Amino acid sequence: MSCDVSILVVSYNTKEETLACIESVYDQTKEVSFELIVLDNDSKDGSAEAIEKKFPRLTLVKSKKNLGFAGANNVAAEQATGEYVLLLNPDTVILDQAIDRIVKFARSNSEPGVYGGRTLFEDMSLNKDSCHGAPTPWSLLSMGIGFSSMFSRSALFNPEGLGAWQRDSFREVDCITGCFLLLERSLWKELGGFDLDYFMYGEDTDLCLRARKHGVKCFVYPDAQLIHHGGRSEKVRADKMIRLFRAKHQLFQKHWKPHSVKFGANMLVCWAFTRYLALRTLGVANASYRQRASEWYSVFSRRSEYCDIPKRMA
Repeated sequence: MSCDVSILVVSYNTKEETLACIESVYDQTKEVSFELIVLDNDSKDGSAEAIEKKFPRLTLVKSKKNLGFAGANNVAAEQATGEYVLLLNPDTVILDQAIDRIVKFARSNSEPGVYGGRTLFEDMSLNKDSCHGAPTPWSLLSMGIGFSSMFSRSALFNPEGLGAWQRDSFREVDCITGCFLLLERSLWKELGGFDLDYFMYGEDTDLCLRARKHGVKCFVYPDAQLIHHGGRSEKVRADKMIRLFRAKHQLFQKHWKPHSVKFGANMLVCWAFTRYLALRTLGVANASYRQRASEWYSVFSRRSEYCDIPKRMA
């Protein structure tokens, strides 16, 4: 039996957050029909058992290994029957019928699109990670030399961060992030879902870039709001940044012209090194900055893990 929207949640060692997310979906989704498909990525914290006990009506897929974000969503989507597919992170909480709102808005649009909402932190301050600009050589240069941090409110020098925009107006963007991403199931199938070359990070950007090449636009609909805590399943900052950088390098290789790929890789290394230098300077009298400087130096020193630049003396 089909429904309006199939909601896909991938859980990995985030038991309490996942339970709260699921509860918010049931509490806040009142006007569109939905099915909830949760794939547990071989969690070791009792997530699958707790989900099964508290929410026996949803579809729970228990993976015997960690499939990553891309692989897990692809597997979950195979069971979807909805007109739309909504990717939803387990560390989110739906507010003010956000799913009802975004599905109705998408249906009112005469052309297919990829849609996202407005994400907030738990204290209701803005979490800008709901969307971003596409990576370009210019955006990587701005990051590599530190302009994106020094002039974070500038759309020119922080194009991936979209400058000072507060995500409070309807707007076309390059990319919607996978924490809250809605599209027609037919479009998901046409695109082939996520590219399995991406394990975690980058797969949503790749999906949006491929959609845009098909003439499909990406939009932020600010009336669909939710809390996104962010980073709960990835505890080590250096490891997280290396995953992010590795995914960015994959995006360069897939979507950029060959002569630009090496430039992008060099800018990733510069990005890590300039953050290290800035934080080390600030850390002369601040232990917190010294700790962060150490983490960024780790990212710099492990550069061979995220790009094909050989190690040199630091």
